[in-house]
Amino acid sequence: MRSSFLVRVLAPLFTLSTAFAQDDACVEEDAAAGCVALESAFPTKVFYPGSTVYSYENSQFWSNTEILSPICIFRPTSASDIATAFTTIESTAAEFAVRGGGHMGIKGANSINDGVLMVLSNLTTLELSSDQSTLFVGPAYRWGEVFDFLAPYNLSVAGGRLSPVGVPGLLLAGGINFYGNQHGFAADNVVSYEVVLANGTVVNATSTSNPDLFWALKGGSSNFGIVTKFELSTFISKKVWAGTWSVANEYLPQFLEAIANFSSNISDPLSHVVPAVVPSGPNPTDTIGAAILFYDSDTISFPDCLKPFTDIPSIANTMAFKTVAEFAAENGQVVTDGINDVFVAGTVAGTTYDELMQGVQIINDTFFGALPALYAQIPLANISIIELDWQPIGALWIDASTANGKPGNALGLDSSKVYLCYAEVVEWIGSEYDTIVADWVESTTYAINNATLAAGLYDAFNYMGDSAGFQSIYPGYGAENEAKLLSISREYDPTRFFQTNMPGGFKIGA
Repeated sequence: MRSSFLVRVLAPLFTLSTAFAQDDACVEEDAAAGCVALESAFPTKVFYPGSTVYSYENSQFWSNTEILSPICIFRPTSASDIATAFTTIESTAAEFAVRGGGHMGIKGANSINDGVLMVLSNLTTLELSSDQSTLFVGPAYRWGEVFDFLAPYNLSVAGGRLSPVGVPGLLLAGGINFYGNQHGFAADNVVSYEVVLANGTVVNATSTSNPDLFWALKGGSSNFGIVTKFELSTFISKKVWAGTWSVANEYLPQFLEAIANFSSNISDPLSHVVPAVVPSGPNPTDTIGAAILFYDSDTISFPDCLKPFTDIPSIANTMAFKTVAEFAAENGQVVTDGINDVFVAGTVAGTTYDELMQGVQIINDTFFGALPALYAQIPLANISIIELDWQPIGALWIDASTANGKPGNALGLDSSKVYLCYAEVVEWIGSEYDTIVADWVESTTYAINNATLAAGLYDAFNYMGDSAGFQSIYPGYGAENEAKLLSISREYDPTRFFQTNMPGGFKIGA
């Protein structure tokens, strides 16, 4: 009886697995054909396993979880190269991935198994306009290189807060940045995009030329085309007062109160904070608070708006006047190359200190309540970093985005609320723990969401730049914006090339 039961159950599974194997073989054959066709068109720009260029380009990722095995790597040098590549790839039905800065730690988001990996590392435009009011920057760069370029001019742009973060991923996700309370999301500081569409056409998107595409690229990721050049607004920034302010475990209650206090009363546009609660082991007394503090002034230190944090005694701090390039490099020191990494995003929304404090407490307590289960499964020596980070976004930020970014962005945030976004961060050593971490962050995230939903504080917005692969993005933008993104995607990609041939990343749908 048991034998016949197994036959009945396993027979369809065997048939299904055989079909999958056949599908995988077809995918690999299509990709191989795509590589051959690309090599015919670009004999010096296609690289295979065993070559120095392939080995180098296939290692340029922040997290080990991103490293896969593409059949070939294509390294274009211009928008026209990519335009030709798209028609070539579509003709062979090959699947492909695109890597810009390589900072999103999601398997398959910016690389691919059995496909073509297109790397943008040779799209290296970096120049100021004649009046220095805008900067043209290619997708090859990371933000530290951009800030270093601008520092001699006493200029800056709304960009990444850690030097190793890539330019295109941050801008296409919306772009949380140091200057958010002054200038809004980084995407709303984009003046123009040079974009290669699915049909191989190269277009410019601005507020007056292809304005629907211009809007969609501000938070819509790579569903519409591949951006080969960004034009960003610049502004004067000689030095800023900035650093990390760390506090001992005994002050954590006051530190959590500071998060809610600052978030509920964001009154100074020059300010920016990124508080984090950081455990260093299973003993709760080993947890500290550490806040990245930023004030856009080369003369004012310890401003009143940051006192909720600076009034707490510090066990260590790096506060000083420095350039944004120096500060991004300082923050970038926390990035460990060749690590396994996951970020998970979430948000609570409120209007008062009490609401935001309740949200902070629920998220903190749920996260730390789940930690013993993770420590029980992974040796402490194999855990590099665990953090719970916070990012408040309120009326100053959202209104600045609206003012700078006409015709607006796709994110759908309401300036009558304060969005207290958070990110769960785990970095670990050893691929044998990948599934354990994935299961833990997913279950912990659902526990947090259920708890904040029960309290009436949950918001569906997940900031793409901090999101995990299992999370939904576009429903959090609101039904109207999600539908608009899908409509624009269908307009600019009617054959659904980016939805089918480019499987990775956050897709808007067919």
